[in-house]
Amino acid sequence: MIRHRLDIKKKMAIVSLLLALTMTVLDGTLVNMALPVIASQFGVSASRSIWIVTIYQLVITTLLLPFSSAGDLYSYKKIFITGVTIFTLSSLLCALSNSFLTIVLSRAVQGLGAACVMAVNIAITRLIYPREIIGRGLALNAMVIAVTTAVGPTLAGTILSVATWHWLFIINIPIGIAVLLLSTKYLPDNKIERLKNKFDFAGAIQNIFVFGMIFLALNSFTKKDKICMASGVLICGIILSYFYIKRQSRIPSPMFPIDLLKIRLYSLSIFTSVCSFIAQNLVLVSLPFLFLDCFKFTEITTGLLLTPWPLATMIISPFAARFVEKHNPGIVAALGMGTFAAGVISILFYQPEMASEFDIACRLAVCGIGYGLYQTPNNVIMVMATPVSRAGGAGGMQSTARLVGQTFGAIIVAFIFAMNTDILSGARRSLICATGIAVLAGSLSLVRSKHINHC
Repeated sequence: MIRHRLDIKKKMAIVSLLLALTMTVLDGTLVNMALPVIASQFGVSASRSIWIVTIYQLVITTLLLPFSSAGDLYSYKKIFITGVTIFTLSSLLCALSNSFLTIVLSRAVQGLGAACVMAVNIAITRLIYPREIIGRGLALNAMVIAVTTAVGPTLAGTILSVATWHWLFIINIPIGIAVLLLSTKYLPDNKIERLKNKFDFAGAIQNIFVFGMIFLALNSFTKKDKICMASGVLICGIILSYFYIKRQSRIPSPMFPIDLLKIRLYSLSIFTSVCSFIAQNLVLVSLPFLFLDCFKFTEITTGLLLTPWPLATMIISPFAARFVEKHNPGIVAALGMGTFAAGVISILFYQPEMASEFDIACRLAVCGIGYGLYQTPNNVIMVMATPVSRAGGAGGMQSTARLVGQTFGAIIVAFIFAMNTDILSGARRSLICATGIAVLAGSLSLVRSKHINHC
């Protein structure tokens, strides 16, 4: 058996990637916790304060594919370093903000930097790791996201207990400087041949409008008083998307990767990924309502109960990465989604008067184990199904699938709650819906297993 060892240069490149990923993911978690404090200081309502989060997500969603395309055409390393620079400087702007408008605009710039990093992160990972062990790199990414998600609320609470909210942004600055020093020296770069294609600026503008309009419309559907406006924006976004995709189909290396979506294994994997993130968010968004309003747990207990999920994902991901080196990743992903569905079903049958908090924590850990088993194999399939020359576009679409799935999951929960008179019914129906979508994702993974040539 061939043992793959990474040299010190590649190891330092991995450190720079993981630090950047930690910074961008942690920022979102910390800011979510600080929204009430920031809203109070600037004298804005809770609903308006959510724009601090929404604008960040909106900018990332609309710019992922354009920056992925730019990475394919020019340089993944340059896009990454540009993104880290923008993110670090905008973190300083956020910390210095003296008005609500200033912090919203600064967060938009921060989203620009995060989009650059996320657009090429997977592509650079693919350059660092040999083909046979690419799963280990993807598992490390998943593990960092899980750890960051787990410690984020606790870290935010600790910082806010001893300092002002400004420090939530200031901590990004030393991390950003470290990433810049490491990435400039150690990151590998993709070989760029003489450019046959120029960057599609018109396509980038169309992409921004299409994803921006659809994203805003979906978020507006959660507000009953804006359904008519949201419907109009959504229809316009869908009409514009028709012309956008039609134009992209005539381009050799399209920004919206139609050429990659023609690969059956890749398109099936993207759809499976969207389903998995819908199922995940259906559970994560509905559970706090179930725990707080129905089971009468405290906020602290609720936070602790949710922690085993990302911790279990963190622990299982490295084992899943090594397991798929010898086994069909489609079957492993199906097993993961089946385990995730079993965990959700066990929560449905939970009775607080008959079991302890430890019992439900174990059930959530099962969900985390299932998702960890699923996530790494699914990412391996998506990466290996596409050519190296289109790694940027493939990675950008992968991140877009995650954002689309998470958005749809939140929207479905809002719709289910709106259709039910009590929270218990809404939460349980959300969990039932999540179970069904997880089973669908698992079934599609089994279908994919027949088309996978083991790497």
